[in-house]
Amino acid sequence: MKQPQDSRVAADDFRYAFRAHPAGVAVITADAGDGPVAMTVSSVASVSIDPPTIMFSASAISSSTPVFRRAETVVVHLMAADQIALAKLGARSGAERFGDDVEWGRLPTGEPYYPGANWLRGKVTQRLDVNGSTVIVVEAIETKSRDVVEETDPVPLVYHNRRWHVLSEKSALSDPIAPFYHVYGRDE
Repeated sequence: MKQPQDSRVAADDFRYAFRAHPAGVAVITADAGDGPVAMTVSSVASVSIDPPTIMFSASAISSSTPVFRRAETVVVHLMAADQIALAKLGARSGAERFGDDVEWGRLPTGEPYYPGANWLRGKVTQRLDVNGSTVIVVEAIETKSRDVVEETDPVPLVYHNRRWHVLSEKSALSDPIAPFYHVYGRDE
């Protein structure tokens, strides 16, 4: 029997396949000592609930990635639909992400952040280099006040097929379901 040849999917085909996969949008910020940086990503994922851990991928082509490779802490901002301008700002190469016309500040611990967004501050616990990009694992150690987030009831910003989208009650296909406990190794 003939064994299949090892082959790679062409980069354009890989991108095309992921165009059909919607993803939440986040802006990640950090400062490793030489000034704040930010990047927009659609790769944030929950890894563990105890301790609360997330991960994201820092692109090999982003000028911010070297800072994320050195930073001890990061702030992950989970974008709402009304924050599309901030998401676009973080995605635009060469943009002034911390200028006078941008609402930003520093947390008491020193990290740059966008106070209008729902955010999590975390310490970087692992980095994995993958073909020039870096997968960064972050243990969440602080979040924006839950009361403030619930009060504003943010509507998620989603990226799909190279366009920005919003989730709404009209986009729901079913009633709410129980949490996916099996993702974290527990049954309901």
